[in-house]
Amino acid sequence: MEKRRLGTSDVYITPILMGTWQAGKKWWVGIEDADSIKAIRAAFEAGITTIDTAEVYGDGHSERIVAEALSDVREQVEYATKVFANHLKYDQVIEACDRSLTNLKTDYIDLYQIHWPAGSFNSEIVPIEETMRALNHLKEQGKIRAIGVSNFSRAQLAQAAQYGRIDSLQPPYSLFWRKVEKDAMPYCIEHNISILAYSPLAQGLLTGKFPPGHKFDPEDNRAKNQLFQGENFQRAQQALDKLRPIAENHNSTLAQLALAWLIAQPQTNAIAGARYPEQSKDNAHAAEVQLSPAEIAQIDTIGCIVTDHIDDSSGMWNW
Repeated sequence: MEKRRLGTSDVYITPILMGTWQAGKKWWVGIEDADSIKAIRAAFEAGITTIDTAEVYGDGHSERIVAEALSDVREQVEYATKVFANHLKYDQVIEACDRSLTNLKTDYIDLYQIHWPAGSFNSEIVPIEETMRALNHLKEQGKIRAIGVSNFSRAQLAQAAQYGRIDSLQPPYSLFWRKVEKDAMPYCIEHNISILAYSPLAQGLLTGKFPPGHKFDPEDNRAKNQLFQGENFQRAQQALDKLRPIAENHNSTLAQLALAWLIAQPQTNAIAGARYPEQSKDNAHAAEVQLSPAEIAQIDTIGCIVTDHIDDSSGMWNW
């Protein structure tokens, strides 16, 4: 898989990244560590060398699982992790980074990201310049190689960029959730900031595996995802029906088609999670699907069946 430069940094990433929220177990149901380790390893063996995790995924459990899966090939992979919204004071950022380094069994993190802006989830509002000062210090020390932000608006991204180089933005972005296109994407293109799209399959909706009427376990975070509810879910089924013939033309799955469309967008890479090795391998194959400009435009139009009816001010989850 041909790597892409992360922003203007000296880090190079794969266009498909391995997402490991599920490896943390919290907010997910039926996850086994042994499966997570095998899935992460299978992603690496299939050519996905960039792994995204976060301190808040199971309070460090996901990071430890990543280390268990990949420590022996550390120099061949890129680790991206995140500091949570409740650890954004200067000293807290330094301490959180050290914890992540320990969890990941490494002495450097390739991409260190602010997971949510200060104030999210009732966290304390910390000036962005204080957080960036800590991140810049970590970068000078060599503990991190690049700085990124996640869930930031264009305005928040521009403000953070006043205090240091931001090389990536991690927003929710998929064919069925495209708010970043109207907000931060133009800024990212202008300033050469890589977009690392999370939930690129709309939490599995774009796989086509959830039939009408499907209900999630209340402990599963997807039970609160508005895309799986009411008319949004019905429109998604209509869109999936229109996408199936295009996928068949490429001998690909719906998921691979959705990922291929996403990584064809400007500056955009996709973080795809997997519970099992087979899913990791399938995700990797998405990088081989070559879509024509006409097909990209056609898929774009189909996605609007869902996105045209979503309130721009709302979040994906009804938390």
